[in-house]
Amino acid sequence: MSGAVLPRLVAVARWLRKNPHSALAAIVLCVAVWAATELVDEAVYEKESQAVDERILLALRNPSDISDPVGPAWVEEVGRDLTALGGVAVQVLVVLAGGTYLALRRAYRTLILLLMSIGGGIALSILLKCIFNRDRPHLVPHGSWVYTSSFPSGHSMMSTITYLTLAVMLARIESRLHIKAFLIFVAVGISCLVGISRVYLGVHWPTDVLAGWSMGTAWALLCSVVMRELQRRGQVETADATAAASY
Repeated sequence: MSGAVLPRLVAVARWLRKNPHSALAAIVLCVAVWAATELVDEAVYEKESQAVDERILLALRNPSDISDPVGPAWVEEVGRDLTALGGVAVQVLVVLAGGTYLALRRAYRTLILLLMSIGGGIALSILLKCIFNRDRPHLVPHGSWVYTSSFPSGHSMMSTITYLTLAVMLARIESRLHIKAFLIFVAVGISCLVGISRVYLGVHWPTDVLAGWSMGTAWALLCSVVMRELQRRGQVETADATAAASY
């Protein structure tokens, strides 16, 4: 038995050394799936996170008037601006801009994969909301109009899926490491700000947002793994191919 296991461990170690980025993506994917599973159990089924959710939500409100978020009026306006980054209209514009960039670089197969990835993410988000059907926060007035159930946060999940998927796919056809890092950093930053704004405006429990981030990250990384495999098979453009085609 040990004679069969040792060569496999050596092979895995060699693969990890040759593919550090894939290994990191796999680790983050596993952590994201685990976190999402735990949040479903704690927040939706057992409701053990409810007390913490309520404390955080109330901590962001004026104790003398819970209809008033903490901070001056302009902070609340900034919160609405940030939450719009996870809205349908803004994300459609972002996808159109990213898709146009891919088309200009003649990365047509990457463009198709991007649209399929984000379209699948939208379908997944809607399906999960229908399955879990958690009520929206009732402790404070909502600072933004809502029309769906609460878990997971659609804005948080879709901003993570849209921005992170777009960033990952653009990074996969970009050869410069500092630009790859910049794209991922911007995507993660926007997704975090959108999620925080949802709690600040009182339209989501904190665990809704955490679940949206976790599920969105898992989906975006899964799409990244698929793209990497398609690139390896020569079915999707690589950085070198798109750079040559753009000239």
